[in-house]
Amino acid sequence: MAKTYGDLMAEVRGAVRTMTFDELRARQAKARAPLLVDVREKDEYRAGYIPGALHLARGFLEMQAEQKLPDKNAEIILYCAAGIRSAFAAKTLAELGYTNVTSLNPGFVRWKDLGLAVEEPPKLTQEQLDRYSRHLLMPEVGEAGQAKLLKGRVLLLGAGGLGSPAALYLAAAGVGTLGLVDADKVDASNLQRQILHATSRLGLPKVKSAETALRDLNPDVKVVSYEERLTSENVDRIFGAGWDAVIDGCDNFPTRYLVNDASLFHSIPVIHGSIFRFDGQLTTFLPRQGPCYRCLYPEPPPAHLAPSCAEAGVLGILPGTIGILQATEAVKLLLGRGDVLSGRLLTYDSLKMTFRTLRLRRDDDCPACGKNPTLTGYIDYEGFCAAS
Repeated sequence: MAKTYGDLMAEVRGAVRTMTFDELRARQAKARAPLLVDVREKDEYRAGYIPGALHLARGFLEMQAEQKLPDKNAEIILYCAAGIRSAFAAKTLAELGYTNVTSLNPGFVRWKDLGLAVEEPPKLTQEQLDRYSRHLLMPEVGEAGQAKLLKGRVLLLGAGGLGSPAALYLAAAGVGTLGLVDADKVDASNLQRQILHATSRLGLPKVKSAETALRDLNPDVKVVSYEERLTSENVDRIFGAGWDAVIDGCDNFPTRYLVNDASLFHSIPVIHGSIFRFDGQLTTFLPRQGPCYRCLYPEPPPAHLAPSCAEAGVLGILPGTIGILQATEAVKLLLGRGDVLSGRLLTYDSLKMTFRTLRLRRDDDCPACGKNPTLTGYIDYEGFCAAS
């Protein structure tokens, strides 16, 4: 005989543990709080949720449970509007092998009526919900993470080979404010690798060309242009504009040392990338948490050992690889997710298609970030590099 809804409900109630609001708050006060999961639909969740709850809609439970709830032995408390959907969801999770699942009863409607604490997710427009939909599906990003990206501020030093792919992907990801520092104009020789620019914009300042491309890609993004070369005279003004991270696409040693020192003075992480012919490298400098650029290169190499791309050439695709990795590091910093390359140097050989990771150590005697730093202001960087 076919079961009725009443039969199914009775079966679920007999198989599922329930919890009251008082019991939930007592459990949340413990050092090891349970995982609270909201199984309502997206529109319901966006209207408000119990603080700390993870959203996993009942309609996607079987599909996404193992991704969003990887520990099948963790204590999990489910809730919905009234306690019915959460009971069915608890039974389903038990059938999937979860060992410690409870349904909150009554549900969110009663919770809100009692005036208990309620949070609301960031308010994204419908256009943003569509544009960033693939981010929103990821529990590591979601609406809260996307809101962080939209509030994020990343400064790119150079709108050239490294800055081009980094800027495009940061804009596409919805990083809200991008700063661009570059004094050059678009030249035909740039177009082999600097994909921000186009033939139709030859002769334009690179920052203006880049702004055109980025605004066309994503109107959410605000572009702050600095059509100037970074120097000791303007670095404090530019770095002092409230950036969360700096992407270093500089192509000369004096500017790299200047960037390192300014980042320490302003406590801004720097994502460093460099390219040469077929090879690239990447690391992230977290001020006073790991090594800095001077720990890696106490002094610049002789000029004949480090020719520029204009002198030695570069594979056009190479900066795309390194620039995208720089953008990835920036997004991780903004989201507070994953392990950035602090204390590690990633090297890439495009001919052999190999990546290697080298360990970097902070130098206790480093004049910039060591135990007793002697560098307290900007120096003559051109003279320092020329003398080395």
